[in-house]
Amino acid sequence: MEESINLPGLIKESFNLKEVDIRTYSPLALAYIGDGVYDLIFRTAVVQKGNTSAHKLHHQTIQYVKAPAQAHMVSVLMDEFTPEEMAVYKRGKNAKPYTMAKNATMAEYKKATGLEALVGYLYLCGRLERILELIQTGLHKME
Repeated sequence: MEESINLPGLIKESFNLKEVDIRTYSPLALAYIGDGVYDLIFRTAVVQKGNTSAHKLHHQTIQYVKAPAQAHMVSVLMDEFTPEEMAVYKRGKNAKPYTMAKNATMAEYKKATGLEALVGYLYLCGRLERILELIQTGLHKME
């Protein structure tokens, strides 16, 4: 059995960062970190499928991480969210964005921001396994 790694905990320890109550983070701060985590998950999956040019890797990855794809992911996952996860998602979705994604409607962008906020929240809670479970379930339901 593989050992679970708490990456945010390791980072806090390595950089001697103080403990912060996750409930104090703004939904856009959660979405900021969640965007990076979500992107890293799909970059890792795409790279593991086979070595190819960075250009091709990028185009394969953006099919999963662009706002319309994230909005679709949320649409199929809503029933899977716990009440806690739904509350975090809604906070993220209802946040006032400072920018707008290219090639996405405002509704898609807000859903994507909500998903990113949830991913950021779960990541900072050290629940990477739950993020992966949700993404796997979402991909399965989207097929």
